Amino acid sequence: MTQGNTHLILIPAFNPGRLLAETVAGALSRWSDVWVVADGSSDASHEPLAGATAPGLRVIVRAENGGKGEAVLTGAREALASGYTHALVMDADGQHPAGRIREFMEASLSAPGAVVCGRPLFGPEAPRARIYGRKLSVGLVRLETSGRAAADPLFGFRVYPLAKLVAVLAGTRGGRRYDFDPEAAVRLAWAGVPAINLDAECAYPRPDRGGVSHFHYVRDNLAMAAMHMRLILEMARGRRRAQAA
Repeated sequence: MTQGNTHLILIPAFNPGRLLAETVAGALSRWSDVWVVADGSSDASHEPLAGATAPGLRVIVRAENGGKGEAVLTGAREALASGYTHALVMDADGQHPAGRIREFMEASLSAPGAVVCGRPLFGPEAPRARIYGRKLSVGLVRLETSGRAAADPLFGFRVYPLAKLVAVLAGTRGGRRYDFDPEAAVRLAWAGVPAINLDAECAYPRPDRGGVSHFHYVRDNLAMAAMHMRLILEMARGRRRAQAA
């Protein structure tokens, strides 16, 4: 398969520790163009990458932490300006499978108008609370989109059509932190962007292997609840306007 110059890998990173280098190496072994967006990181994990010799590797440094969604949008706008049309977003902490990169890119190249979404396959190390807790968000997103969005709206291993992604988030201040993945899924479905769902392994690296999580159960779950309330209200207003027209 010819990679061409339309698709790249985009890795948002906030203090990911030593696993960032492993994630980037795995991505580069399977795809030539890999960009890292260091989102206000203070752990210097991205600094060695800036001197790497891989021609397709680029590091974008944001001075302040804005959240995953803001980091992805920063990279997306830069990529569009550089002539790219699609990006496969990968987490920096080793959760997403580099071995699936080509399969997902091929699916996107075959259906460039779609968002290609990972459907997670969890291993035995996955926290049960995270697995069961995500079921509520899955159900709410199905309600908000009539089942047209990503099969798992919280799993961020996706190939996005960049122009569509930037456009659907341009009109809202939401979707900039941990709410990025579900909000992007919902708004792309509302915009008529079809979702292709493919299985992908989801790993949870242990702390002794460098695993790092910045997810705060109370704060971020409250933010997710607020996001779903906002989307449901927006959906209801849209239906009322449609009925009145």
